[in-house]
Amino acid sequence: MMQLNILTPYQRLGGEAKLQELVNRFYELMDTLPEAKTIRAMHGQDLTAIKQILIEFLSGWLGGPRLYEEKYGHPRLRARHLPFPIGERERDEWLLCMYQAMKDVGVSEELQAELQLSFFRTADFLRNKIEITDESNA
Repeated sequence: MMQLNILTPYQRLGGEAKLQELVNRFYELMDTLPEAKTIRAMHGQDLTAIKQILIEFLSGWLGGPRLYEEKYGHPRLRARHLPFPIGERERDEWLLCMYQAMKDVGVSEELQAELQLSFFRTADFLRNKIEITDESNA
């Protein structure tokens, strides 16, 4: 019987060092892209703590060490994000930063494509702001 050796997204990304590089670049982009000003305004001035939290969360989410859960328990993503009004704009700004960060730190195109879908689904799930669309312009 053939033994399959399937690597997790965490391993394919490059582990802890590459994840840290990705998160650092993500927050650099959030801090500097004018297109991300809405999502940046939702964060405190000092991003040190939130960077560490995202690294810990993504570690487990990508199939690596479950650092976030060991420290804080179940992520309860939706509940933890309820205090923040998240609509399509906020979702898209977050995704813009993450997608660009993946490119900038050299994540393989194959892994980028997989993660983009997963990031989109997760970010879209966190939307909690009722948005009125003007259908008369459709």
